[in-house]
Amino acid sequence: MRALTWQGKRDVRVENVPDPRIEEPTDAVIRVTSSGLCGSDLHLYEVLTPFMTPGDILGHEPMGIVEEVGAAVPDLQVGDRVVVPFQIACGNCWMCLTGLPTQCETTQVSAEGMGAALFGYTRLYGAVPGAQAEYLRVPQAQYGPIKVPEGPSDDRFLYLSDVLPTAWQAVAYAGVPKGGSVAVLGLGPIGDMACRVAQVQGAGRVFGVDLVPERLRRAKERGVETFDLRSFDDEKELVTAIRDQTDGRGPDAVIDAVGTEAHGSAAARMVQNASALLPRKLSGPMAERFSVDRLAALHTAIELVRRGGTISISGVYGGMADPLPMLTLFDKQIQMRMGQANVRRWSDEIIPYLTDEDPLGVDDFATHRVPLSEAPHAYDMFQKKQDGAVKVVFRP
Repeated sequence: MRALTWQGKRDVRVENVPDPRIEEPTDAVIRVTSSGLCGSDLHLYEVLTPFMTPGDILGHEPMGIVEEVGAAVPDLQVGDRVVVPFQIACGNCWMCLTGLPTQCETTQVSAEGMGAALFGYTRLYGAVPGAQAEYLRVPQAQYGPIKVPEGPSDDRFLYLSDVLPTAWQAVAYAGVPKGGSVAVLGLGPIGDMACRVAQVQGAGRVFGVDLVPERLRRAKERGVETFDLRSFDDEKELVTAIRDQTDGRGPDAVIDAVGTEAHGSAAARMVQNASALLPRKLSGPMAERFSVDRLAALHTAIELVRRGGTISISGVYGGMADPLPMLTLFDKQIQMRMGQANVRRWSDEIIPYLTDEDPLGVDDFATHRVPLSEAPHAYDMFQKKQDGAVKVVFRP
């Protein structure tokens, strides 16, 4: 089959690789009909290269048609249309039953000290072949895949794999009171969708912050009060502008949907780049022990949120030596929640919104739909924020 493989920093290629097959009774194999390009894929493209191996298959936002089913997968049949969550979980362990499939005790990558295995996401999460491919082996298929009806286009359901539950969890963790206010930092796919979720869940005011014109325009068209970073000389001006809209207090909650790709510390970027240039045996341990993030977005969130408010982090961070302003966090009595989205924890709540009325705007959420053969160009375009790229979907 054809699949997108990682070959090095900013070097991804579509290659012929062996077809996946059933390896365990709980496996299924699907023919991928759509697969998303996620902002966190860009971390593999550049920042997390010490944890990658040439030939790794990328991607973790798939849906498709079931082609084969293992003997221990009773609820799937060949021909079923399914969305596959980005994490691999059993559904039966204590963590899964508690609503935390991202911490699944069956698939935890304990050798790396990490949580549940993920599709297409470094050796830290199991080095499981990913979904930007023509076919995908799905472990733990007795629990993970979400069956969806025939009829609507893939776009109606594809985002159940990651974007929708990640945004849904971000808003849930933010604890925005009915009629309250929330600021979303970063209006990429997750931030954009988090604004939409906050609106349908009853937030009174939703503020969106970004510096990409297309992203700002999309959010503004859906009623988000947008702030263009380019219009402010520094963080304090931005914070003051939003506080002025909230009686001087700041919003009740802030969602950091940026993560370590934030424009910010040049020193942090230098350390990230330096670790990527080291021999593989050294770069991994260095990144695990001493890695630092560019924390511009998180520091803005801490400054912006009102006293006693909540910060919800959905943007991916990977640092192990990040300096945080603990005095400010403590003094402002800020609550923080974060983590990979627990897809199956939220999917049943989300599905009722995937109706013909389309209140979340999923049908036209993608800005680019391209064949898998164009994936290398799509990665480059998406990272450089060119051509109005906000969400890219591959059609294998």
